[in-house]
Amino acid sequence: MEMVRVSLLGITGIVLGFLLKGTRPEYSFYVSLGIGVCILMMAVGKLDYLYEALETIRETIPIDSGYLSALLKMIGIAYVGQFTSGICKDAGYAAIGGQIELFGKLVIMSLSMPILLALLETVHAFLE
Repeated sequence: MEMVRVSLLGITGIVLGFLLKGTRPEYSFYVSLGIGVCILMMAVGKLDYLYEALETIRETIPIDSGYLSALLKMIGIAYVGQFTSGICKDAGYAAIGGQIELFGKLVIMSLSMPILLALLETVHAFLE
């Protein structure tokens, strides 16, 4: 049901943006930004459930909590990067939006390196 609500919110934002684009294009950007922030806040609410599920996994399986915190950071970076990139592209600054996406990917890659190295060490230990 929430997906329907978010979809309707997005469609409302698009319709308002189209109506304002012809007469007041500066307001069209603000509508897009406001709708985007509302949808992002709704998505952040879903992160609570994800965090609880990861805590349950951590309690069930002995996993280093650093790995789970890195995973949560990666998810947050992906959401924030995608959101800001979309806003930049919507405002007509696609090059800056692309650079934000690239930077987000590099940050996620750097956060994942310790996890990848630990996985490779584990595989190497099994092979010996």
